[in-house]
Amino acid sequence: MSSVQGAGVVVTGAGGGIGAALARRFAAEGARVVVNDIDAVKAKAVAEEIGATAVPGDASAIVEAARDALDGTVDVYCANAGLASPGDAFAEEAVWAAAWDVNVMAHVRAVRTLLPDWLERGTGRFVSTVSAAGLLTMVGAAPYSVSKHGAYAFAEWLSLTYRHRGLKVHAICPQGVRTDMLTAAGSAGELVLAPSAIEPEDVADALFDGIDSDRFLILPHPEVAEFYQARAATPERWLGGMNHIQRKWEEAGR
Repeated sequence: MSSVQGAGVVVTGAGGGIGAALARRFAAEGARVVVNDIDAVKAKAVAEEIGATAVPGDASAIVEAARDALDGTVDVYCANAGLASPGDAFAEEAVWAAAWDVNVMAHVRAVRTLLPDWLERGTGRFVSTVSAAGLLTMVGAAPYSVSKHGAYAFAEWLSLTYRHRGLKVHAICPQGVRTDMLTAAGSAGELVLAPSAIEPEDVADALFDGIDSDRFLILPHPEVAEFYQARAATPERWLGGMNHIQRKWEEAGR
């Protein structure tokens, strides 16, 4: 794909799952890739596999190091690192804070660093791995659902504010993907997400289709568009349906 050939790309949370699939695909398309993950061993393994550079560490704190590794220029930043964060309204404050920090504020911090250069050059691409939970919700995961709504809102705001100045923004909103995060979702994930789960590579394919057609909203599960429309058009009916799933989960013993 000519739009990423030779581009400097950073992918956070790329030690496995969706992030690793994105890193592999960007490298295969000729991009110069920085692989980030909190797990240094995993980051280095993926980087060595695809001929990229590993910059391990907290996704919020590696933007400058990643930019240096790309000779000063980041063309594409994939904010992919995330926390599953299950729990209800009584989840510990620390769980809520961690979900907000990783799923939202890490994106904000990256943009603060990268945006001035992107606006000066009149080009840049920000890819946010959100989740269908950011458009809909997820039973059994209040911190995750709320923070992913925040991630989607931030990506949306970036797009509407800076698209005329050359910034391209993509929000990836899959349902279940066969990764460690799906496993971490526990019984709720087994009930809601596992039946239609796809492979991480399918998410990468969906992103590149979206890049090719210049789309903001990337839906690896096309049916999410119908659910999103139903949520907006008939909220009471939609909430009733989701409550049915909640009760089914409770009856199964959670």
